[in-house]
Amino acid sequence: MFLVGLMGAGKTTVGRSLARRLGYRFVDSDHEIEARTGVSIPTIFEIEGEAGFRRREALVIAELAAEHGQVIATGGGAVLLPENREVLRASGFVAYLRVPPAILYERTRHDRNRPLLQVADPLARLEALHAQRDPLYREVADIIVDGGRGNAQSITCLLAKEATQRCKL
Repeated sequence: MFLVGLMGAGKTTVGRSLARRLGYRFVDSDHEIEARTGVSIPTIFEIEGEAGFRRREALVIAELAAEHGQVIATGGGAVLLPENREVLRASGFVAYLRVPPAILYERTRHDRNRPLLQVADPLARLEALHAQRDPLYREVADIIVDGGRGNAQSITCLLAKEATQRCKL
């Protein structure tokens, strides 16, 4: 099972909770990349640029998708590469945690570990990212959840129910 959405949408929080509820392993693809490289995502962006990071991300997502019994939170930009979208569609249940950019801004405005938001106007950047990525998230999603409302527990319950019904877990 995959969780997709923009940075700050709650993928990691919901993913951990959902994995516990389903008795699955939880994996955050960004954390996996950091563990494998030994450096932070901002450092990868600084040294290799976004294209280098996206190549690493694609490899990790393909490897993770081959394993079963886990909930995987992808990085917000994972859907940008067509090969990642294909892997997501082919590899199981995908939930899109959709959160409006204004709420994402409130959640992420003090986080310096988000390289794409280190700009003069982070809210405008979030709005642009949302406009670009929302159609891609929708393309791969089996379900779209309004992550701007409700809490992680209610979203977890909804996703557990949906995943169980749709995937016969």
